[in-house]
Amino acid sequence: MSYSKPHNIAIIGAGLAGLTLSLALHARAIPSTIYELRNPEIHTEGALMLGPNALSILNSLGIYERIKDHGYLFSKLIYKDDQNNFLDEYYLGDEKLFGFNALRVYREVLLRELRSAAKERGIDVQYNRKFAKVVSEDENGVVFEFADGTRETASMLIGADGIHSKVRQYTHPAIKPIYSGFLAVTSAVETAKLRFPEPDYPLVSSIHGQHGAFVFAAQNPEASEMLVGTQKKFPEQDRAGWDRLRSDQEELKNMFQANKAHWPDLVQSAMENMMEDRMSIWPYYVVPHLDTWSSPQLRVVILGDAAHAIPPNAGQGASQAFEDVFSLALLLSKIGGEVKMDAALEFWQEYRVERVQKVLALTMKLNQKSLPAAERAKLGDAEVVFKDIAGGPEQQRWLYEPKIEKHVIEWVKEQVEKK
Repeated sequence: MSYSKPHNIAIIGAGLAGLTLSLALHARAIPSTIYELRNPEIHTEGALMLGPNALSILNSLGIYERIKDHGYLFSKLIYKDDQNNFLDEYYLGDEKLFGFNALRVYREVLLRELRSAAKERGIDVQYNRKFAKVVSEDENGVVFEFADGTRETASMLIGADGIHSKVRQYTHPAIKPIYSGFLAVTSAVETAKLRFPEPDYPLVSSIHGQHGAFVFAAQNPEASEMLVGTQKKFPEQDRAGWDRLRSDQEELKNMFQANKAHWPDLVQSAMENMMEDRMSIWPYYVVPHLDTWSSPQLRVVILGDAAHAIPPNAGQGASQAFEDVFSLALLLSKIGGEVKMDAALEFWQEYRVERVQKVLALTMKLNQKSLPAAERAKLGDAEVVFKDIAGGPEQQRWLYEPKIEKHVIEWVKEQVEKK
């Protein structure tokens, strides 16, 4: 298919993926405009974990230095049982091994710096623009419409609008996210109010007992505040039902404090001292496997959670979205001559799907660790329950050092040499 290098790209969604995509495109002299439904002044709650694969991408875009002093840097998640015995460890990063420690940082901090960088680089971000539909696409570009009836055109439209993507309704109208049956219920607590069983207790840890797992994770530079939370089975709700649950502080508190007497004193101290106004839920949804991430005319593409939502157990949701946008921007910059758009998008999707599937498999194994003891006992070694799931830090190199540029450049070279 004849397709020149895109000269103006529309991005739907000014979240982490959309903003990072605009910066990656800008770094390769490809202009873009971002359209976002919400007002930027709306505060985004919670923190996220960024691994070395995400941080290396953010570093290449000049963002890492802007956020590293605003979060908690660490290397390992430590697993313990309810008697404080060591069970396992999982490397989420390591500066000596992978170039970066893991960073847990407030989502709002990262969004703020991404927005600031986009503004500094002259990227047009238009807020309060509710994407409605794609009107048409052909070899000349794509026409799309907003809820107020206004229309825009672009050479390409990219949906970075999350798991409930409106853009995906165009590329895959029959596909809907699937609820896993689990949700996370979390809050925050002052670290000083926790009753640690020993000095120098790991500040990123997961305690496993009869009723599942309870997670602790520092989320500011001085580690004075921690995320505390657990995973629960819960029936699926519609949007109104989820909203009701989020606003039902008493119900959330009951869920959070369930089986309190069966947990060790550290967990009980978290239950007693958690901040009720910081309680939240995260229902785990996944997107079914998609045969393609683009429309037949190749003018509309989806990525990030719109294409592959990943549960949070491996801390790779945002990281995989960053890999999506970095690899796509790099490939788009190579379009022209012997490098065709249809072949490039086919390579990109195959490359990304292979990695995402591998990350999802790892995530599911990590998820098994969070099950109640009775359910964990039913699992065999194939499910990898406290059996050195990561295979040691060296076996995580595939995850934290994806070598995106190497793979893309090798593929481009193959295309040129074919001719």
